[in-house]
Formats: sequence, structure tokens, C-alpha cells
Amino acid sequence: MFDFLQGYDVLGAFWTTVKLTVFSAVGSLVLGTLLAAMRVSPIPLMRGFGTAYVNIVRNIPLTVIIVFSSLGLADIFGVTMGASDNFELQGFRLAVLSLVGYHAAFVCEALRSGINTVPVGQAEAARAIGLSFSQTLRLVVLPQAFRSVIVPLANVLIALTKNTTVAAAIGVAEAASLMKTMIENEAQTVLIAAVFAFGFVVLTLPTGLFLGWLGKRLAVKR
Repeated sequence: MFDFLQGYDVLGAFWTTVKLTVFSAVGSLVLGTLLAAMRVSPIPLMRGFGTAYVNIVRNIPLTVIIVFSSLGLADIFGVTMGASDNFELQGFRLAVLSLVGYHAAFVCEALRSGINTVPVGQAEAARAIGLSFSQTLRLVVLPQAFRSVIVPLANVLIALTKNTTVAAAIGVAEAASLMKTMIENEAQTVLIAAVFAFGFVVLTLPTGLFLGWLGKRLAVKR
């Protein structure tokens, strides 16, 4: 029944999807946290930059961003991400860069909503004992904010996992790219789609369930 899978590296394609997800998730979390700090910063220039970045990036389709990273950054400006002699590695790194830049905006907004749940009095008390804005954010506000937005961040992670399929547009050999190739070469269209749909369920469902449980376990009691 599944003889059509022979000759295709399905596990390798999903492994590429996993690597895209992991690297992009870490990068999005770091950049999103910096953007969230900018959006609540007392410095108007930083607030303006964070606000402009989020509002602009959220309203651009991911496909446009990822194609621009290949045609614009690589072909026009010569940005090869240190892999000028390896097209596959270059495409992978550009895909990670695009996914990070796009999903960081959503991480920022999720985290900013968590920051808004922290009572203002706690920040004022921290400033009263001599802590700077960055120390207050790092030691008092962000730890509570992260605990309150685990579930929203899990939703962003699940969306990121599914959005890795867009990387096929620039030749990254992940799951969606292999599925397209198999559909073109084989007659089992429904079974092929079912196999890849099941693969993405396996990747996203346990992650969502675990992070949902973790969010309830670590929720800040007020």
C-alpha cells in the first residue's frame, strides 16, 4: 500500500523541517524578546522602531519575505549567509533568517501582552530600590511575562512549524518540497497528502499538548 514511499527520503525531509523549526524558533524568541523590550522602552526612538517593525512585518505575507530573501538578498545584494558555494545550505540559512524575521513580530506581541499582565506596582517597586529599566525588565517583569504567555508562544511555534513549508519556494528540501515532487511523480495523491499531513500532526500535536500543560503548571497565580 505504501510502496510509493520507496526511493524517497521522507524522514530526511521531515528532519530538515525539524531543523528549520528549531533554529527559527530560537532566533524568533531572541529577536521577539528584544522587540518586546523596545516596545515598552522609555526611549521613544526604540519604541517607534519596535512598533514599526511589528506592524510592517505582520502585514507582509511570509511567501513575499522568503522569496525576497532569495531573489533580493542573495541574488541582488550577494548575501549568501556564508554558503556561497553551497546552494542548499544557503537556501536553508536564508529560510531560517526569513522565518525568524517574520515570527519574531508575533513573539513580540505575545510577550508584550504578558508584560502588560505584570502589575505596574512591581516595576515601580523595583525602580524604587534602585534597579534600572533593563534590570527591572530582566529580573522582575520578563520572568513573569514568559510564564503567562507559554500557551500563546506555543501557538506561534505551531504556526512556525507549519510555515516552514513556505521554504520550498526557494528550493529548501523540506517536507512540502518532497511532497510536491512525489505528487508529480506518483499516482497516489491522496495517500501522499495523508502521509505528510500525519507527519505534521506528529510534529505539532505533542508540542502543543506539552506546552499547554506547562503553561497551566507555571501560570502566575494572582
